[in-house]
Amino acid sequence: MKRLVVLVVLLTSVGAMAQRHQDSRMGKKIKADMTAEQLATLHTKKLILALDLTSRQEQQVMAISLEQAEFRKAKHEEFQAKKEGGTFKKPTADERFAMENARLDRQIAHHQKMKEVLTEEQYKTWKKLALGKRMNGKKKMQEKGRRG
Repeated sequence: MKRLVVLVVLLTSVGAMAQRHQDSRMGKKIKADMTAEQLATLHTKKLILALDLTSRQEQQVMAISLEQAEFRKAKHEEFQAKKEGGTFKKPTADERFAMENARLDRQIAHHQKMKEVLTEEQYKTWKKLALGKRMNGKKKMQEKGRRG
């Protein structure tokens, strides 16, 4: 009888562990289907709620968000084409340095654009939001065993 109980508990726990877990990537697939304009609109509305933007600021932030969303979409499609075409290869150290350098340049330019549009207080709040988002991403990557 004892062995039967142990066997049932063991099978139940194995069955529970074998269930498919939904992770955060499920939401990313939905966003991958959206257009750049839709992504920019959602991002802008989130900032409107967080920063209490004026209508002029809304338009400027929408333009900045649209520019970023279009860039990300183009890069994503380029990467997918390379991946599907079989031409993707791991970048060399120099290529990684160039990509990282370009990414940081874009990030600096983005921060400067946002600083021009937002007031000092809004900019500080925006920086806190961006930092929190970045730290949350690093935390999730570390939990999954990736670098970060």
